[in-house]
Amino acid sequence: MIFGRKKGVIGLDIGSSSIKLVELGESKGCYKLLNLGMSPLPPEAIVDGALMDSVTIIETIRGLIKSTKVKTKDVITSVSGHSVIVKKISLPTMSEAELEESIHWEAERYIPFDINDVNLDFQIFGASPSSPELMDVVLVAAKKDIINDYVSVIIEAGLNPVIIDVDAFAIENMFSVNYEVEKDETVALVDVGASITNMNILKNNMTAFTRDIFKGGNQITEEIQKQLHIDYEEAEKIKVGSKLDPASSPIVQEVLREASESLAVEIGNSIDFYQSTTTYEKISKLYLSGGSSKIREFDIVLQQHIGIPVEIVNPFKNIEYNEKNFEIEYLREIGPMMAVGVGLATRKVGDR
Repeated sequence: MIFGRKKGVIGLDIGSSSIKLVELGESKGCYKLLNLGMSPLPPEAIVDGALMDSVTIIETIRGLIKSTKVKTKDVITSVSGHSVIVKKISLPTMSEAELEESIHWEAERYIPFDINDVNLDFQIFGASPSSPELMDVVLVAAKKDIINDYVSVIIEAGLNPVIIDVDAFAIENMFSVNYEVEKDETVALVDVGASITNMNILKNNMTAFTRDIFKGGNQITEEIQKQLHIDYEEAEKIKVGSKLDPASSPIVQEVLREASESLAVEIGNSIDFYQSTTTYEKISKLYLSGGSSKIREFDIVLQQHIGIPVEIVNPFKNIEYNEKNFEIEYLREIGPMMAVGVGLATRKVGDR
């Protein structure tokens, strides 16, 4: 089977702890992994989605491109955090062209920023189930300054940004490629990053609710650092499963347990909020991704707290790859961290 390069598009996930690169080929609806890479970022390079150290980020992207030997220049990346708003709203039924004309006026009622300071986009989901004369629309607003920052570092790294997506939607794209759910099934997709946890609840394979939780793995790493008086890198290794000194083990286990329960409560509260604003949508399963999903036994703690089955995603589940180029064990190890990158790499130039 010949896999094209989809006009040479790569997914570049610029996360707060690392930058991930994914390149996929596509033929007849099937994807094949062509390239993959990940480079760490120092703490504080990115805070709550804001780029604080552009020079380091640019150099990290350049190094990643060089080490993976990617020839592709067109990049799709994504944003999340305080500067990004995603809302599902209901509006009087109109055409896409009519909504394009009026979206700024409609958005002012829902966006807590000056409308002149944001880039707006939308997607029409069709007639509202509750009111046939209305249509459901997902409205997305991202502050222009954050978009400009991401565009600038990509251009400075010698690449060409073609689409700026939203993390929660990238996770949805990854999920749709790899997993099948029943038409009426409602599932939660939760990506636990270093500083932000993205949630996207899907009903009938469409976004019903999104939320960013400003808590992630960094707080756990910092607490391990403080308790054991060690550096950041060592604390990171311990967080995801490195062997412990027997004397330190009880302390770390307690830190991990408390931090995991705290994050599980936040996720559970978001699920409760969603269910309280709908006609009680029963969520059948929660799919977990992100680097911090690898925290020891976090999936077990989360499942116990929310009372919903939890599965750690495999973003390469339905993606073909050459075992000579990519080791199965390595893909299994880094899989949860690559979920956003895989979702971005499934996009095409010209997609909305």
